[in-house]
Amino acid sequence: MTQASRDNAGREHAADRLLAAIQRVGAPVCVGIDPVVQRLPAALSPAAGDADACAAAIRSFSIEVLDAVAPHVACVKLQSACFERYGVPGLEALQAVTGAARDRGLQVVLDAKRGDIGVSAEHYAHAAFGGEAGMQPAPADWLTINSYFGDDGIRPFLHAGRGAFALVRTSNPGGDRVQAARLEDGRTVAQLVATMVAEVGAGSVGAAGYSALGAVVAATRPDETAALRALMPQQIFLVPGFGAQGGDAESVRPCFARDGRGAIVTASRSVIYAFSPDQSDWTRAVGDAAAAFAEQIAKVASGSQN
Repeated sequence: MTQASRDNAGREHAADRLLAAIQRVGAPVCVGIDPVVQRLPAALSPAAGDADACAAAIRSFSIEVLDAVAPHVACVKLQSACFERYGVPGLEALQAVTGAARDRGLQVVLDAKRGDIGVSAEHYAHAAFGGEAGMQPAPADWLTINSYFGDDGIRPFLHAGRGAFALVRTSNPGGDRVQAARLEDGRTVAQLVATMVAEVGAGSVGAAGYSALGAVVAATRPDETAALRALMPQQIFLVPGFGAQGGDAESVRPCFARDGRGAIVTASRSVIYAFSPDQSDWTRAVGDAAAAFAEQIAKVASGSQN
């Protein structure tokens, strides 16, 4: 590994590590793990109203999902809220699932959309990435963050060896009112934020040419994606909205650079709930859905090279 592949703390650069994981599996895909108790397989359904039982159930479900998807995907995105709602048992489950994902060679994105400034931002970053010996044995590789605090709300999350995906263009309909609004110079607010993300991320570029500061750019906005890609050539795009939210292969195509790199597409519900409630071999259904998802997106990425 070259010196440029390591950051100033000697750890492997986050973007280089993620791109290597994508190359290893042959598909730029991520599975979102958003465990909802009411949607678990019947065999794992816990007693209603019992936080400990619910946390144990989503932990078991999530780890079985990891086993099913690990051969097909580069990383997993853990939805922190699904675990946090169960308090301390939920946080313990989140730690266990994070560790299990890393044990399986998967890159881990903690989807918490943290945002603040100063000391508060530093605390959020330490919670996600670890910062004190013994306090977090299985830190995330990447964290989703709210970029709308400005650059001083981003910089505290640029930790050695870790990466952050800053919200630029989200998939929710309500985001249009803010992100699609036009400034006096004709740019959208999302384009203004994209420019800021590119500028802040320019100081954290790895050997593969991509920054440890990536961007969340939804699959549901294909008419805007090409302009955002031009503004952020060194950002890896984390692309939500595929599948259940309406994004498809054609809508994610503009997220990729011409060489087929620069984006990782994420699907959650269409993969992790690809089974009927009473299906005994539900993990096979999840694995098959992950394999089909990976094959589909691999074709898109390879097609962008033509």
